[in-house]
Amino acid sequence: MLVSVSTTDRIRARMSRVFGVLFALLVVSGCVTVSAHEREYLADPTMQLVVDPLEERASRQLHRAREAAGGGDATAAGGGCGCTN
Repeated sequence: MLVSVSTTDRIRARMSRVFGVLFALLVVSGCVTVSAHEREYLADPTMQLVVDPLEERASRQLHRAREAAGGGDATAAGGGCGCTN
């Protein structure tokens, strides 16, 4: 039994291959290696999680001293008496 493939099916198959190749080229073209001296220009201050690093440090210090909580931020745990101020 012969199955005839219509012209529209061939066109659809060809177009899907073309779009697949174009999509793959688009995805691959987004990959780039950035050298170390160029990274400073790509870093935007609005991308920082912490607006003021000094305020964040003071907040962490207060949290460690008052709550006797430490760790998780790669710092040594302190006591709850406020001795680490």
